[in-house]
Amino acid sequence: MRLGVIDVGSNTVHLLVVDAHPGAHPLPDYSHSVTLRLAEHLTPEGAISPEGAATLARFVTDCTEVAESRGVAELMGFATSAIREAGNTEDVLAQVASSSGVDLHVLPGDDEARVTFLAARRWFGWSAGRILLIDIGGGSLEMAVGLDEEPDVAVSLPLGAGRLTRDLRGDPPDTARLRELRRRIRSEIAGVQPSLARVGAPQLAVGTSKTIRSLARVCGAAPRAEGPYVPRTLDRSDLAELVPRLAGMTAAERASLPGVSVARAPQLLAGALVVEAALDLLGIESLSICPWALREGLILRFLDGLPDD
Repeated sequence: MRLGVIDVGSNTVHLLVVDAHPGAHPLPDYSHSVTLRLAEHLTPEGAISPEGAATLARFVTDCTEVAESRGVAELMGFATSAIREAGNTEDVLAQVASSSGVDLHVLPGDDEARVTFLAARRWFGWSAGRILLIDIGGGSLEMAVGLDEEPDVAVSLPLGAGRLTRDLRGDPPDTARLRELRRRIRSEIAGVQPSLARVGAPQLAVGTSKTIRSLARVCGAAPRAEGPYVPRTLDRSDLAELVPRLAGMTAAERASLPGVSVARAPQLLAGALVVEAALDLLGIESLSICPWALREGLILRFLDGLPDD
């Protein structure tokens, strides 16, 4: 069957269309995304502004039209940190449903980590052993570790690349603010490090998300054009050299780096600080990059729930 997933994140509204059935590898058919940056549409009280809600509803409606044109039989909609933390979540969801017919399901942070972990487990297989997952979105950082398809520990922290970028000033950023942000990131990750370490050392550390893929590309990983099956890694030593370089660059200069889009460039430094801190504090030397993440995990979870023929 042809399935579609609309993922409303802090940065983008993304539609993924795949051909899939239980027990099979989901085959991508079409991908459609639009940049929204919901966090920029927040009122001082923390609610999504009327303009932001209207734009979101329009973008989701556009996704439904694309899905219909691609012959999607089942369309699912999910939202992550920007929606779940808004002061007017229910009103925004109602407006989206009224305009588009899509009932967005708001994922709790730990569930977001679990679903993404499922995608990584299926991609790398049982031979990978215990997996540690690190996933950075625009609004939050998800981490999970475990031997099975359901992780033993799953956590979510408010350390998304977009969220943290708003705390920096200047282009390049102010040194004092950068130092304070680095301290705060490490303090938050250190708070959950014991729970992640308690279940045992991972045999494989996995990174997902556009930010981590971009960092890996800057550090020399194969370009996207070479396909999803080419092994890609992000090494802690390379990242340690990259972070000071990024800190001294303007957003425009970062956009000239390989694999970095103009839209992603302003957030790349904050994302790099989070990944570097996670690798340092968790004692990880290298991340294996997984091309599957939340959207694929949602599709796999849906397929797992279908009744047997």
